Amino acid sequence: MNVVTEASAKIAFKSYKGLPNDELRQRIIAGKKTLGSKLLILGHHYQQDEVIEHADLTGDSLQLSDLAAKESDCETIIFCGVHFMAETADILANRPDRLKQRDGKRVSVILPDLRAGCSMADMAAIRQVESCWDELSEVVDTSRIIPVTYINSAASLKGFVGRHGGIVCTSSNAPAVLDWAFQRGDRVLFFPDQHLGRNTALKMGMTNDQMPVWDPYADEFGGNTEQLLVDSKVILWKGHCSVHQMFTADHVAGFRQRIPDIKILVHPECPQEVNDLADISGSTGAIIRTVKEAAPGTKWAIGTELHLVNRLKKEHPEQEIHFLSPVICMCATMYRIDLAHLCWTIENLINDCVVNVIEVDRETADHSLAALERMLAVK
Repeated sequence: MNVVTEASAKIAFKSYKGLPNDELRQRIIAGKKTLGSKLLILGHHYQQDEVIEHADLTGDSLQLSDLAAKESDCETIIFCGVHFMAETADILANRPDRLKQRDGKRVSVILPDLRAGCSMADMAAIRQVESCWDELSEVVDTSRIIPVTYINSAASLKGFVGRHGGIVCTSSNAPAVLDWAFQRGDRVLFFPDQHLGRNTALKMGMTNDQMPVWDPYADEFGGNTEQLLVDSKVILWKGHCSVHQMFTADHVAGFRQRIPDIKILVHPECPQEVNDLADISGSTGAIIRTVKEAAPGTKWAIGTELHLVNRLKKEHPEQEIHFLSPVICMCATMYRIDLAHLCWTIENLINDCVVNVIEVDRETADHSLAALERMLAVK
């Protein structure tokens, strides 16, 4: 197959612009039928409903990548998510043992729109993290720092973590990962999301004065004094999720005032003041399970991505579900994956043309895999 980008695709994307969703839907269904088990479509929880409809598997980023890696028949994965998710799928689906099982044949991983990135992941570039590490070595023993990167990060950062004896975490296993790290070192460098790192460490008994924030744009030591770094337990990166950053303590107070028996359910990527006021804070999977298991009549104000909250509202009419913020905040980059891009990628595949392939170089993939496998082994 020819591996190409949008500009040189056999079928130009511009011909799909403006097509009605009903037509695109029927063409996607027909395309999936033609390709059969050779194609696997993954849909992240934050995707639009019309895209999720066509996903063979739905879930969070790591769950989807891990499930995809275990598929034996598929030759191509279309990941309806964002760039770092497709990278993780490539790393896991094409790891050495899987390649050996397929006699060296790679599974192609496609991101329907290459502009579907992640603002949080973009807040930590590899050269910034490497510079941070070098500066830290002037103040503390970096051999006793365990780097931890959130799954929402570029493969280059996962590779950095893997090279330095560190580990990847998700929002659901962050406490177990931090425990693992402190069994092996004196302090943690946690990136790119400061809120997940802070909220997790606070629940483990650490205090904010033990968690300086490293600003990669500051002149020296990330804007910290040497003493702050010496006294640190967790060095947090100045990064955040643009969606979860939007939720505030005032939003929580407003719902509690209007609906006294409301329960506040939020993601740990939300700022500390929101997490502290919430009844429950948990990963995307935990949010879904919590609502699913709740009694009829339960009232929720949920602080996470809008498409997921609206989907929960449709799936659980027996409960009263509200979006925590009065301001619409959705994952805009995830929203770039639409029916037009999905249809375009499928029909190019049928024409023996693989577009928008995400492939991580072997060295980075190997180091990233080491960090991911450490995470998968943590219980």
